[in-house]
Amino acid sequence: MNANVYLDHAASTPLDPSVREAMLPYLDGKYGNPSSFHWVGKQVKDDIDSAREQVADFLCVRADELVFTSGGTESDNLAIMGYARKNKSEGKHLITTALEHHAVLEAMQHLEKEEGFEVTYLLPDRDGLVSVEQVEAALREDTILVSVMYANNEIGTILPIAEIGKKIQQWSENHNRSALKFHTDACQAAGYLDLNVGKLRVDMMTLNGSKIFGPKGIGILYAKRGIKLQPLQFGGSQENGIRPGTQNVAGIIGFARALELVVRDREKESARLIELRDMLINGIQKTVTKTRLNGHPTQRLPNNVNISFMDIEGEALVLYLDAAGVYASTGSACASASLDPSHVILALGLPFEVAHGSLRFTLGRSTTKKDIDYVLKTLPPLVSKLRSLSPVRVDEKYYS
Repeated sequence: MNANVYLDHAASTPLDPSVREAMLPYLDGKYGNPSSFHWVGKQVKDDIDSAREQVADFLCVRADELVFTSGGTESDNLAIMGYARKNKSEGKHLITTALEHHAVLEAMQHLEKEEGFEVTYLLPDRDGLVSVEQVEAALREDTILVSVMYANNEIGTILPIAEIGKKIQQWSENHNRSALKFHTDACQAAGYLDLNVGKLRVDMMTLNGSKIFGPKGIGILYAKRGIKLQPLQFGGSQENGIRPGTQNVAGIIGFARALELVVRDREKESARLIELRDMLINGIQKTVTKTRLNGHPTQRLPNNVNISFMDIEGEALVLYLDAAGVYASTGSACASASLDPSHVILALGLPFEVAHGSLRFTLGRSTTKKDIDYVLKTLPPLVSKLRSLSPVRVDEKYYS
């Protein structure tokens, strides 16, 4: 192993030291259950309430519109399944995209197969964009929920959430469909894009602590006041009865601190990462033949680079890079146990061979120019070696 270059921040970010410091008291001295009536529990509840208010301020929402969960997957599930089940008397049609995280897609598929809902899956263009016009064309009188991610976790494309939200609101008002709501998974976007839900015109939004240098095992669902959700689990009154169970106090405190750092540093850090991101993209395209950049060339997350290397298997390249001390991935960490090609790359209209050869490099706070230089030095000979061993030959029409 020659280095320690971590380029898988879309899967998980390291815990920020100041976040860890904020959490420590709740892993030791402040051990009370926030649902208890005594002083030991009440001081912890007060701290949770303060953290909730802090997060609400960052998102420009009310504190009672936030539900703390175990992470992005639970928040997505709660938004989709909780809303659909509670409001199915208003309609059983749902809209999403073929790009979504599995937490959204599999929730939709369950409702479709097991509970009689009909789901429209919108296909993106070759850059991973879904248009306002596509969403509008799919809306029906029985549509009750639209879920479109803010930025894709694999290819980094940023979708026009504010414009889609505006169109959904207009359509709802014109058709007198107050039951129609708009949800976005903003887990990947949270570290780099504006989270003001009023500007985004969303009714529900999912966030995840482990994507913003916060702790794992904590997430948030914003649900606009008045939205009714059916709980996914039962056994307590916590989180207004929507998500029962003893709260993850240290996680909640850590999430609030992590989001505070994101809001403080977002603009400066995004500019820094864009420079490194483009350096990596340009360097790969100059030094490695037969590649394709996946995702929009400019309308993408500051830290995301997704490249298809033709004529090789992506998993093999990940292992070779790992041996050289470079840590990347072939796609979503939640699907890493499967050898199936990325559903996101396939949704772009690309064949299996291109999807199998795709790699995702996602940068973070620790990423430096030295790291990028090391990758650009290490990567080309590894690709050449794997191509010399591979029987795969991709049609050149799929090259960038």
